Amino acid sequence: MNMERTRRGSAHLERRPMLRPMTIPLGILAAICLWLSPAFAQAQKPAMPPSPTVKLVAPPPSAQPGPPPLITLSEAIARARKNSPVFQAAVTAAKLAKENQVQAHAAMLPSFSYVMQYLNTQGNGIAATGRYVENDGVHVYRLWGVMRENMPASFFIDAGPHKAAYLRAVADAGQEIARRGLAFTVTQDYYALVVAQRDYVTAEASLRDARHFLAISQALEKGGEVAETDVIRFQLQVTDKKEALAAAQLAMSVARQNLAVLLFPTLNNNFRVVDDLSSPPSLPTFAQAEARARLHNPIVRAALAAYHASRVDVSIAKSSFYPSLSINLDYGIDANAIALRSIDTTVPGVVQPNLGYFVTYSLNLPIWDWGMLRSKLHQAKDQRDLAQVDLSYAQREVLSHLYSFYNQAAVAWDQLSDLGRSVRLANHNLTLVTMQYKAGETTVLQVLDAENSLVLARNNYVAGAAQYRNSLAQLQTLTGSF
Repeated sequence: MNMERTRRGSAHLERRPMLRPMTIPLGILAAICLWLSPAFAQAQKPAMPPSPTVKLVAPPPSAQPGPPPLITLSEAIARARKNSPVFQAAVTAAKLAKENQVQAHAAMLPSFSYVMQYLNTQGNGIAATGRYVENDGVHVYRLWGVMRENMPASFFIDAGPHKAAYLRAVADAGQEIARRGLAFTVTQDYYALVVAQRDYVTAEASLRDARHFLAISQALEKGGEVAETDVIRFQLQVTDKKEALAAAQLAMSVARQNLAVLLFPTLNNNFRVVDDLSSPPSLPTFAQAEARARLHNPIVRAALAAYHASRVDVSIAKSSFYPSLSINLDYGIDANAIALRSIDTTVPGVVQPNLGYFVTYSLNLPIWDWGMLRSKLHQAKDQRDLAQVDLSYAQREVLSHLYSFYNQAAVAWDQLSDLGRSVRLANHNLTLVTMQYKAGETTVLQVLDAENSLVLARNNYVAGAAQYRNSLAQLQTLTGSF
């Protein structure tokens, strides 16, 4: 092994002098290869498809002729009910529960059916009954009318119809919950659009006022009454108001699209809404709201119906320990010919009737099931206890929400008058400051402050009016419409 390494080392030493003249060319070649390797790698790499570009375009214009329709809040809610998948799912669930109730009532009644059979047995050439088959002939015809009635123990307590009625009450309450929730959602989006339109109008007016004060300052500067800094401040203010107007326009477009998704089956933003923020409905007293919440609250009604349904499940589980009864009545023909009468081959000359009936009475008594029925009873009792807890919690939750929702609406209602007064005062203050600035009795800072105060007061009033509408709609999710 050492000798082999020695020979390799000596061979390496012998070849080294021969490689020295090639050192510089090989280094240059390696550098060229390193420089060209990215180009070769790019040439070998497959061409990637161009990345998709996102184009910001406006929604397609509506093909509806004439002016855009004017939609009120109640009409918007009615439109949303037709197009909301959540509300339509609740409506479908209520319809299915109604049909389940019809089926539960029908299951209590006996069922009727008609059976027609032909039994063809291979003959044996000896007996008329055929070979190896327990029939009374080679050709047997059965034309039966069948009446069947199954009567488990739960049949005698009318458990099926009772549970179906309670489940229908749960579904109806769920539909009412979805209806009120949809009304609250539409109200929020409806007045969000109204607020966005008001903010846009305010931004337009603010931009006009800013340009007006810029013109005043420029005229006063020419007369040497104000400094150039006033003009610069008003120019900066005009720029800010332009940006605010663009933001208000974007907010109005987004609010319109959000509402259009709820109102129309296809995207259509060609509509108008009624601006009734200045005429809010009055707030009822707490006693009136509490009375309506106790009588017309679907949340408690659904929890109560679910509790009663769970009690029926307990009764059904208990009844499974008792015997069940079933009755089958067959009436018709079971003979070797399709006829009301036939000749008896065993007794010559005797004609026997073929039309008749037979009844089967079955009594099923459970004896041993390895604890399955008792386990189902335990499950039903656990579900009943949970439904009782849900009912108690729903009552407490509704009462808690009633207090909080009513207080929110009351606070918003009380603030409306103060917010309206603030708008009037801010408008009057801007008028006074404008006259003072023209007379040289005030500074540019006071003018800017008066403008900003007016914009803030207008926006606060609009937001407060929308907040009252939303709080009232939220309160009506518990009480229903006033």
